[in-house]
Amino acid sequence: MIKDCDKVMIMGHRVPDMDSIGAAIGVLKMAHLSNKEGYIVLEGVNPSIEKLMDTIYEDEKLNRWFITPEQAIQITNSRSLAVVVDTHRASMTPEPKSLQLTHRKVVVDHHRRSEEFIQDATLVYMEPYASSTCELVTEPLQYFHDRMTMGVLEATALLAGIVVDTKSFSLRTGARTFEAASFLRRNGADSAMIQRSLKEDLEYYIKKAEVIKKAEVIYDHIALAVNEPGRKYSQLLIAQVADTLLTMTGIMASFVISERPDGLIGISARSLGQMNVQVVMERMGGGGHLTNAATQLEGTIGEATQRLKQVLNEIHAEEGLFE
Repeated sequence: MIKDCDKVMIMGHRVPDMDSIGAAIGVLKMAHLSNKEGYIVLEGVNPSIEKLMDTIYEDEKLNRWFITPEQAIQITNSRSLAVVVDTHRASMTPEPKSLQLTHRKVVVDHHRRSEEFIQDATLVYMEPYASSTCELVTEPLQYFHDRMTMGVLEATALLAGIVVDTKSFSLRTGARTFEAASFLRRNGADSAMIQRSLKEDLEYYIKKAEVIKKAEVIYDHIALAVNEPGRKYSQLLIAQVADTLLTMTGIMASFVISERPDGLIGISARSLGQMNVQVVMERMGGGGHLTNAATQLEGTIGEATQRLKQVLNEIHAEEGLFE
């Protein structure tokens, strides 16, 4: 499909994370190996990818292929191939309109299929049991070209996506995950660069600690942290608190609720696999993955907390919360 198109337009999801950026860079590599132009559509930089993007912006060879959603609309045509990574919902992409400009579409994703789906995709590669989209992209990349060589930054970005989505190889990690990571390491992936990209400042850490302090344990194994009204935190910080709560002894799942800067109430849900948090978030209008899901709601913190407890109660009564 790459060989039959005139250019490859690559899109992750809005508010991209390491997995989305890394997978996009992997697909970009495939396009360039096929002597095709490839472009990564990036809406903007958020704190979770800021340090990685700073490094990419210093690399002229890679930086020049990042374009804005407005530029994507101008250069996409019917002979372009649109590749969507780390999501399968058109509304989650930075520029859904550009998807309508071509019939050639590929979806590569590791999330479980939701009701909204890019219906007319020619090729769909979805593997909910994969650790990350970076893992899914790395596998075909290994066999894409006989004389395959990767730049250090390209390999590092792909490995960073795997590291972040597996919480440093501790969750959703199979033999294929390590095989993909091994290939990337052989091709120059720099683990020290990944660590630098994931560092956070002290002030940010203290904010997370303040939310963690509010956590309570419900249903014996679920940590629920509800931030106080009026304190607004980014979805990223909410998600990171949920990750941290999961490391506590006896905790199998975590939910964190907080107001966000955009006025919505953000909920992040995490589990170790014994509980399907995707089902919980889907009942609240969100979605995600078996062990990693989220939703955004209108209303108040109190209403969101009450609704979450109600949904957990329903699931507990229907089939039990834990496998």
